[in-house]
Amino acid sequence: MKHLLGAHVFVEGGVGSAISKADEFGFTAIQIFTRNNNRWTSKPLSGKEITEFREKLAQSNVKVVVSHDSYLINLCAVIPENLEKSLIAFKDELDRCEILGVPFMNFHPGSHGGAGEEEGIKKIAESLNIVHQQTKGYKVKSMLEATAGQGNAIGYKFEQLAKIIELVDEKERMCVCIDTAHIYAAGYDIKDPKQYKKVMKEFDDVIGLDLLKCIHMNDSKKALGSRVDRHDHIGKGEIGLEGFTNIMNDKKLEKVAMILETPKGKEQLEDLENVKTLLSLCK
Repeated sequence: MKHLLGAHVFVEGGVGSAISKADEFGFTAIQIFTRNNNRWTSKPLSGKEITEFREKLAQSNVKVVVSHDSYLINLCAVIPENLEKSLIAFKDELDRCEILGVPFMNFHPGSHGGAGEEEGIKKIAESLNIVHQQTKGYKVKSMLEATAGQGNAIGYKFEQLAKIIELVDEKERMCVCIDTAHIYAAGYDIKDPKQYKKVMKEFDDVIGLDLLKCIHMNDSKKALGSRVDRHDHIGKGEIGLEGFTNIMNDKKLEKVAMILETPKGKEQLEDLENVKTLLSLCK
């Protein structure tokens, strides 16, 4: 089984630098930020940056690139000003991916801010419809990420993600990312082999495995069902090597990008260790 495996890669020195780092590490799948992830606005990508990224990617062993949106974006924000800013920023994220040729833009569904989950789900779908209307013909897909359900976060149940997709007009522009730490904290037991099979069957029944395009490979510092989002190194947390053994040997996930978001220093040497650990679990 040939895995699409890698990590979130830093882009200091321009987005093209991420491809160079990925090749240096032997990654075949990566995640990047295409703009500052803690600001509402960022300067546009230069023509040089775009060309460099596309040329490097064309010659690279990287098969899948995922972009992660800004942490400020909330597609169901209750404060109108924040919702408006989120819509503008979300469109900018899609614009950047389209220009760079990045196929997936990953985002957390949003936090309903006390308005309730049903209202939040409706608002997220409305927001996606607005931005998709503004970006007609784009190839980049909007990738919903499953959450841990911390606070008022939406997306901690597969049914919530399915409902959002159901309410989106252009369903072909949607796909899903599972974060192992998130779904474990949300109560999905992927550690026990029998329970893991049940979880994956449930995902397939509710959402469809064909829509699963990425798995964030993170161990969880917090217990099953804790609803707390805290990432740990592979095998060092509550999921343990058992859970990742299930994933690494699941033939149904052969074409799904597996990307680490575990703690790391500037050199990202921890990512190399975690990839090594994951590959050692293959039977």
